[in-house]
Amino acid sequence: MPRLWWTQPDSGDIVWCHFPQLPAPAPGPKPRPALVIEVRELAGGRYRVVVAYGTSKKLLALRTGEFAIAPVDGAAFRLSGLDAVTKFSLQDTVELDFSDEWFKPPPHAPFGQNPVA
Repeated sequence: MPRLWWTQPDSGDIVWCHFPQLPAPAPGPKPRPALVIEVRELAGGRYRVVVAYGTSKKLLALRTGEFAIAPVDGAAFRLSGLDAVTKFSLQDTVELDFSDEWFKPPPHAPFGQNPVA
């Protein structure tokens, strides 16, 4: 059984997620930033989260439902825990169990050893 994280994520958190390469329902090969859109509490202290895909690719081509967070955003960028300009797509979301099957601490772990960046 996957281990659950001790901190509940909140909507708006940026987490490190093995975002699935759809349509496969399996975890993706590497953790990447994802934006928490919704959190649902399940029985037994478990959580399901809806997350939006994040990438550092194709940053100049923002489409409808996409936005980027960059160092020029000042405090918002610093508080995000990101270390590079990142684009999020609200059109590309999935619902996942908030467990170590899908989520990992970020590479630089600015806020401790949990998936929240």
